Amino acid sequence: MRPKIAVVTGPTATGKTALGVLLAETMNGEVVSADSMQIYKGMDIGTAKPAPEETRGVPHHMIDVADPAENYSVARYVEEASVCVDGIISRGKLPILVGGTGLYIVSLIAGRNFAGAPGDDSLREELNRRYDELGGRAMLEELAKVDPERAARLHPADRKRIVRALEVWRLTGKTITEHDEETKKIPPRYDAACIALSFKNRQHLYDRINRRVDQMVEQGLFREVDGLLKSGLSEKCTAMQAIGYKEAVAALQGRISFEEAVETIKRETRRYAKRQLTWLRRKPDVFWLLWDGDPDYEAGLRISTEFLRSLGIK
Repeated sequence: MRPKIAVVTGPTATGKTALGVLLAETMNGEVVSADSMQIYKGMDIGTAKPAPEETRGVPHHMIDVADPAENYSVARYVEEASVCVDGIISRGKLPILVGGTGLYIVSLIAGRNFAGAPGDDSLREELNRRYDELGGRAMLEELAKVDPERAARLHPADRKRIVRALEVWRLTGKTITEHDEETKKIPPRYDAACIALSFKNRQHLYDRINRRVDQMVEQGLFREVDGLLKSGLSEKCTAMQAIGYKEAVAALQGRISFEEAVETIKRETRRYAKRQLTWLRRKPDVFWLLWDGDPDYEAGLRISTEFLRSLGIK
């Protein structure tokens, strides 16, 4: 029998952190973060990393586990997060996966790395140099010759995924699409009960996103980014390409105004939330908890607990 875990996911600003903590307190659980930005040390405000008063003593795993200069992969997340999940289970507690990074969630549940191939730093550097010289469109056309299915899903500006797909092909002689098909045949590692949060009225979500960005600015988002740059972190590293950070860099360097940066962060976060919703709606085994206005955590906890217990999670 596969170990049971709970998942609390949904778009940004829907109350995942708060509900995850309440569930952990109620069901003797511990939280495992599934957020691709909260893994980075020193990137706190722009990632909405939970503060100690928000976690309320509930153990949180997979937060602050990587340096922002590192290239952190899905494979590494699965390896490290599964150790956390298995440790929680061994302690007789319920692992509660909380976050909005869909690829992290499905990869951990499945117990696999969707890009299942080793990496090679020198080859990756070579491919990145070629990307700089030839441009994204030419590199995407090169990928299309060997893996048209993956190429059709990528944009020329998606350097990281184009380079990774070519790297896998060069190292293994198999495409990422072929690796995906092979690994999908493996039974999932965990039996996951997934709760997705959102709002009945989409405008409520967008209003909360706008307010959250304003709060981040008030809390010192631009100071945080300035400190990261002054510490020697390159503006070109993967972590600094995240929404909120790249716009703050542009403002600090005088390429756009601070007002433009704030409005761009809001707009891009709303777009990201829309993509998260689209992805989640394609998943058949998701229990939706839709807020009517501001989140009612007491009702949400009751409904979520009943759902989990109906699936045999005590």
